[in-house]
Amino acid sequence: MDMAITLGCVALGAALTALFGWAGARPFDPARGVRLVPYRFLMVLGATFTLVALVHLVNLMGVTTGR
Repeated sequence: MDMAITLGCVALGAALTALFGWAGARPFDPARGVRLVPYRFLMVLGATFTLVALVHLVNLMGVTTGR
């Protein structure tokens, strides 16, 4: 992947992490019933995706992060 696609992935991952964090932090509304979407788990997945994309971005800039 080139730099533009990686930056887009970082932005998408950060936006999804923020969205799922906001949705998971809303107070419970008993009138609407139980939440069927695991927002906090999805937030962790989004943060992990963002971290991997950031490491790839740093590698594209020339910094060696592994073997």
